[in-house]
Amino acid sequence: MPALFQPFTLKDITLRNRIAVPPMCQYSAIDGRANEWHHAHYAGMARGGAGLVIVEATAVSPEGRITPNCTGIWSDELAQAFVPIVQAIKKQGAVPGIQIAHAGRKASANRPWEGDDHIASDDPRGWQPLAPSAIAYGKHLSKQPREMTLEDIAKVRDDFVAAAKRAREAGFEWLELHFAHGYLAQSFFSEHSNLRTDAYGGNHENRSRFLRETFAAVREVWPERFPLCVRFGVLEFDGNDEQTLNESIELARQLKDDGLDLMSVSIGFNTPKARIPWAPAFLGPIAGRVRREAGIPVSSAWGFGEPQLAEKAIQDGQLDLVLAGKAHLANPHWAYQAARELKVDKPSWTLPAPYAHWLERY
Repeated sequence: MPALFQPFTLKDITLRNRIAVPPMCQYSAIDGRANEWHHAHYAGMARGGAGLVIVEATAVSPEGRITPNCTGIWSDELAQAFVPIVQAIKKQGAVPGIQIAHAGRKASANRPWEGDDHIASDDPRGWQPLAPSAIAYGKHLSKQPREMTLEDIAKVRDDFVAAAKRAREAGFEWLELHFAHGYLAQSFFSEHSNLRTDAYGGNHENRSRFLRETFAAVREVWPERFPLCVRFGVLEFDGNDEQTLNESIELARQLKDDGLDLMSVSIGFNTPKARIPWAPAFLGPIAGRVRREAGIPVSSAWGFGEPQLAEKAIQDGQLDLVLAGKAHLANPHWAYQAARELKVDKPSWTLPAPYAHWLERY
């Protein structure tokens, strides 16, 4: 059996294979509420054979949304909208996960296909972004955020806790905290976006403080039997990569001590000046280093959409789970494609019987 199709157990959860659908924003919610689009989308992803389906970055507060059309989980009503989606994912044999997030200084933006820039200040759809320091990201996201007070920091931490509780009540069995991609938590860690001089800025310990405090608070309320994970940008590709990666691995060790079960290794995206060496599976060796040096299971995305590359990343010990995002958008039955290419016995049966029967028969 190819490594990609071997089960993976983390805490009390066993995935049927090492294939995961990562959180991919759909920008299709109304006032934070998931709807028919999300139900069809996530049910289709689960039906395709992946072991884990992680619902898109879901805001812990209205001001934590990337766009006005992002999903939210800041109320019980919004959480209940996810219940049929969770049930649909489970019915198709996948584990339902969710990523909870706060967009920080990248919040209050237009949808990518409508500009991918900050909403104009005089547009009533927008709002004031928050950040560790009053520094705009730049480029197309030029709105200056408001520097967070200690009260703001405490509130966002509490918002994450409340969101985790609601995710638990909605039936999710895998929780990921979005600490990557230049959003709020990542921007606390990065010297590109954090110029604070108090306990939340300066040295590595202080820049890690918001992440560790928020993680620890969520750990208190998230069931021990279910995986608690973090997506984190371990480097910026800004010319200072070795120092950033070393600091990131140290943070991974600390979070492991705090109860982290898996780290999804990604990119910081804290500066528009980054020179990212895009290539197939280019984060594999970096994720493998985090896995070895922090002693923690890892996953990663960005270019693992070719089955042979995904298989090699698992075989070589770089990854425990492969996140295939764009590949699943192009082909929701990507697991079937991978099973065929990797010569799994009866690959059709990665799909439900109403599909597999006919594919196997003719």
